[in-house]
Amino acid sequence: MKYLVKISLVLVLLATFVSCKKLLDIKETDLISQDVALVTVENNEQAIIGAYGAMGGFEMGLLLNGVFSDELKVAEFYNAGTVHEWQYGSTDVSIRDNYTAMTPFYRVIDRVNRVLQAVDDADSTRTGDNNLRLRLKAEALFLRAYSHFELFKYYSANYDPNGLAMPYMEVPSINPVARIKMGPYFQKMKDDLASAKPNLPTSLSNISRATRMAATGLQARIALYMRDWAAAETSATEYINAIPLSPIADFYKIWKDSSNNEVAWRLDRTSAVGGRIGGLWRAGLSGGTAANPQIGTVTWRPSDKLWTSYDPVNDVRFGAYLKDEPRLASAGRGSRLVAKYAGTPYATPEENVNHGKVFRTGEMYLIRAEARAEQNKFTGANSAESDINTLRAARIMGYTPVTFASKNEAIDAILLERFKELAFEGHRFWDLKRRGLPVVRLASDAPTSAAVTLPAGNFRFLLPIPNVEIQASGGLLEQNPGYN
Repeated sequence: MKYLVKISLVLVLLATFVSCKKLLDIKETDLISQDVALVTVENNEQAIIGAYGAMGGFEMGLLLNGVFSDELKVAEFYNAGTVHEWQYGSTDVSIRDNYTAMTPFYRVIDRVNRVLQAVDDADSTRTGDNNLRLRLKAEALFLRAYSHFELFKYYSANYDPNGLAMPYMEVPSINPVARIKMGPYFQKMKDDLASAKPNLPTSLSNISRATRMAATGLQARIALYMRDWAAAETSATEYINAIPLSPIADFYKIWKDSSNNEVAWRLDRTSAVGGRIGGLWRAGLSGGTAANPQIGTVTWRPSDKLWTSYDPVNDVRFGAYLKDEPRLASAGRGSRLVAKYAGTPYATPEENVNHGKVFRTGEMYLIRAEARAEQNKFTGANSAESDINTLRAARIMGYTPVTFASKNEAIDAILLERFKELAFEGHRFWDLKRRGLPVVRLASDAPTSAAVTLPAGNFRFLLPIPNVEIQASGGLLEQNPGYN
């Protein structure tokens, strides 16, 4: 009887094996492999467009820099206590689900690496494909450098050639990869940009895709974070010479998407594609009608610290970025709103819809001012002082120029101007981190007394790598200090 049972089991196993083998031998009909998907230059262009479409990490950076810094305060709905009050760890749900740069940026990197692997051998089927091939390679290299730079800001300390960066992915792979040092990591970014830049378009007629000035803007940012002041000044100057500041009367149009002044690269957002950036601060599409709107739940308000930093009468940024909404006040609700990405009027299809402006001339003036101040060019012609005065004159009606008496006075003014000029553009938390400064909120902006100050150099200026990523890497991804 025992033998019969054993024979029966063997037969069952053999039948199962044969059946599985037959299944394995069946060719898939719904799989498009890379050697088929990227066979033509046109295919590769679609893949590059797909990489732009995966740039959802941009919005995450806008919200993170507001929530973690002193740009925002709690409004009508609060479920972000661990991140807003700096209590997050490597198992925090908000970090895992809402503030992990790993998934969005390595997704972009994987897509462009597949193009870089295929585009040289792709078939040219149309006139101009060979020129397009060069541009696609340049766009892929640019997006690879940009995405790796974003990963650095989330997970690495301030620049140190021997400090720990992230894995720099240059080929598509699902195999775990270890972190590398910042020196070679930054050199790879710089090399990618140097290779990309000559083949990116100089024209700004289509800024929905990377331009040569977008590469220049990224070079300026990278040099700023490296504290390579001479290179930062050079790249920022190149950008400024190519794209002037907006006339003061037209500045608001940038944020109504009726002008591309100052912008070298934007991420297109519509109600159908990309979502509603304004919804980061005011949830959902408002109900009611345009004449009688029911304004949706306000999740975050501009901080009192930011609100009161502007001249509300003469500074055009105040009206472009912020709004005191009487409808909310009359309903007994807090009336201060972030209006920078408000889109079309309440209860219209494009409410809260606004393109993402990645590089602007205003930022380049501030990069150059900081670089000049750090080289002790803080006053006189071609100095931090002249840059700050030029920028403010383009933003503040009737502006009276200032004089800086010292490098430190210039740096303080530059950081204040970055706070005001670049509000809700994804810079503030990283600025405080790279300058070794604390986050300091007004008491009126903090939900608790413990959430007033994040001390300079606190380990939480580096975000934790989520535990699931470390586990998936087999331990190759080293966790940041303070989170073990």
